Amino acid sequence: MVQKKTLLHMGGVLLALVGAASPLQAARQLIPLDVELDDVSVNKVPFLIAADNGLYAKNGLAVHQLINAEAAAVARSRGVNVPAQNIAAATVAGAPITIGGGSWMIARIGTPEQVSPQRIIVSTTEGIVRDHLIAVPGITGIQDLKGKRIGVSAFGAVVHYSSLALAKKLGWDLQKDIVLVTGSANLNALRTGKADAVLASALVAGGVTSEMGLTDLGSLSTYGIPLAGSGINVEAKWLAAHRDITERFIKAAIQATARMKTDRQVFDAAVIKWFNVKDRKTLDRMYAATAEIPDKPYPAVAGIEGAMAVYDTPNMRTHSAAEFYDSSFIAKLDKSGFLDHPLK
Repeated sequence: MVQKKTLLHMGGVLLALVGAASPLQAARQLIPLDVELDDVSVNKVPFLIAADNGLYAKNGLAVHQLINAEAAAVARSRGVNVPAQNIAAATVAGAPITIGGGSWMIARIGTPEQVSPQRIIVSTTEGIVRDHLIAVPGITGIQDLKGKRIGVSAFGAVVHYSSLALAKKLGWDLQKDIVLVTGSANLNALRTGKADAVLASALVAGGVTSEMGLTDLGSLSTYGIPLAGSGINVEAKWLAAHRDITERFIKAAIQATARMKTDRQVFDAAVIKWFNVKDRKTLDRMYAATAEIPDKPYPAVAGIEGAMAVYDTPNMRTHSAAEFYDSSFIAKLDKSGFLDHPLK
C-alpha cells in the first residue's frame, strides 16, 4: 500500500512538472498578433496600456504593436514627436487588426482600390465628433467659417468626415460654403495662411492655441454628430477565421480602458513612453478626455450610417451599414457581465 501511494505521489509530481511551463515556454504559447495604430490620440492609450501592463499576455496574446508611420508624421506636424522605436516598420504593414477611424474605410467604398468592406468594425470608442475647431484670429464663431478653408488630412479621414458632417448639420452647401484643404490638418497650416481653421483633438487643443494667438471655437460634441470614430477594425477574411483571437484582443482593450480610468499613473506612463508627451497641462487635458471613452464600446452604427450618407455614391447604395460592423463580440461580453467588471 505504501509503495502504491508513493508511486501515485511520484506520478502527481511528474504531471505537475510537465504541466508547469517556464516563463520562456509560456511566452512561446502566446498567440502572435500584429496590430497597427492609425493615429496618435487619447483613444489609442488603452492599447498602449495593454501592451505595457501585461494585459495582452493575460489574454494569451503576444502583440506586436506600433504606430503607423503616416500617423506619426501627422502627429509631428501637430507638435507631437513620437519616438522612432514606436513607429511601424514594414513588418506591421497589413496588420490584421488596426486601431483607427472607421469613416475612411467607408469613404473608400466605390474607389478603384475598394468596392466592398475590407475591414469590419468590432468596437468603437468614439461615437460622436468631439474635436475642437481651432481658428485664425478674426474668426470668433463657427458661423464665421462659412465659405472659409478648413484644413484636413486626407479624403475619408475623421477630420474630413467631421468637417463635411458639420457643414451638413449647419445647412451649408457642400460645394459652395466649405473649402477643404487636404494635407493641412495641423496648426502650421493656420500659421502659414493655408487654412482658416482645423479640427484638433485633446492632444492638441488647449493652452497652445492661445499661446499662438489662435482661437478655440469649442468642442463639436455639442452638435451630437454621429461618428464611426476610433475603434478596433479587423480584416474581414482574417476575422472569419480568427474570432477567438479577436475576442481576446477586445477583452484586453476593455481591461486596459478600465485600468486607465482608475490609475492616472498608468495613463501618464503610457503617454510619455509612446507619444513623448510630458507637458503636465497636456497630460491633464488628455486624461480628462478619457471619461468620454465608453465602458461598453459597441460599434457606432449611427456613425457608420452617417459616413455612408456623407460619402454617398451609386456603389455605396449597394451596401448596407450591417456589412461594416460586427457587434456580437461586445454583446457577448456585455451579456456575460464582463463589461461591468472587466478587472475582476
